Order: sequence, then structure tokens, then C-alpha cells
Amino acid sequence: IVLWDVHRGESLREYEEHESRAWSVDFCKPNPTIFASGSDDGRVKLWSTNVPDSVLTIENHANVCSVRFNPVSVEKLAFGSAHHHVHYYDLRFPRQPLHVFQSHKKTVSYVKFASGTELVSACADSTIKLWNLETATLERTFSGHTNDRHFVGLSVNQDYIACGSEENAVYGYYKAIPKPFVQYRFASQDPLTGEDVQDDDETVFISSVCWCPRHPT
Repeated sequence: IVLWDVHRGESLREYEEHESRAWSVDFCKPNPTIFASGSDDGRVKLWSTNVPDSVLTIENHANVCSVRFNPVSVEKLAFGSAHHHVHYYDLRFPRQPLHVFQSHKKTVSYVKFASGTELVSACADSTIKLWNLETATLERTFSGHTNDRHFVGLSVNQDYIACGSEENAVYGYYKAIPKPFVQYRFASQDPLTGEDVQDDDETVFISSVCWCPRHPT
């Protein structure tokens, strides 16, 4: 993992403790000198920008695909992994998770916070789920997009959720409604060659999405 100074275009520090591919990095908004990473080595590591070594390691024993800090808490962190669960930790007590959310049927590819009390997870079982962190319960399951094997992206902006699809389409969900309220399908063309492809061509899919932060519509 490389920490960059974007104004000077220079790397400030490299962090080299993970033993396999690092999938996800997230900074703690209340304390931006702290960030976390998740890796195929089955570990979540907590880092400080001031020191070269990790300050905490959580052993998960399965590939960690996505890690996120609670946006209003320095101590709370969530991650999704290949063993189909979402873990939510209080970093002051790292030996056991606060909650383990179990409902997905495949790898959990993304976790994102909708608020300090709501967590959204996306999975390769073609579902997105909204969890209530205060009651540790599943509030809603969203379905309509196709996601069986690839990472198709997830973006959350308060009440709105967006994801990609293996149908070369982007879907938008409103958190109170389990079905998508909007869908946009891109032209069935290879993005590299420009040639027409079949609608069922699995090589053409959406890999990343992002809501405009100031204008969620």
C-alpha cells in the first residue's frame, strides 16, 4: 500500500505487511491519520500515516474484499469477505466482532455506510442488503441487477444506492424500495475495440460506480 502526496505527485511511505493482494483501503474521516486495509491474506490491518508498521491486525481467515470505517466513529469498522459474512468491529475490543451479519450466499464484495447507524453490503449473489447497526438486523434486501462473479461496484449517498451489473447496466435503488427505481443500459459494444457484442457477453460489465456527492439525483 502506497501513501501519496497528490500535490507533489510523490509517494510518502509504503506499507508492506500484507502477504497477498490488497483489495481495499479506507481512511477514518474523524481521524484522517488512521486508515485500514483488507487483503486476500485474510487480514484487516489498521495503519497510522505517522509510522511504517501496522498498529492492529484482525485475523479473518478468509479473503477480505472491502473495509470501511464508520463515518462518525473512530472506533467502528466494517468489512466484507469471501466467507459470505459482514463483520462489524469496535477496534477497542478487536478480539471479537460486535456483530456478524449473515444473510448473503456468496462473497461480499463491498460494504459502504449509508449513515452512522446503517450499513450497505453488496454480494455476488445478485443482492444488496441494508443493515441496522443499532438493532443488528437486516432492514431490506435489494435485487434486480445481475452479479454472479465480478465486482460490479457499489456507491451509497444517504438514501440512494447505485451498483453496476453484469448486463452492462447501472442500477439505482432508493433505500425504502427493494427494486431499482432507475436502470441505464450501455450500448452493447466492446469498450476497447468498439465492435458490437452479444447481450450475454460476460466480458462486458460495469466495474465501478459513484454518486455525485453533492447532488445524489
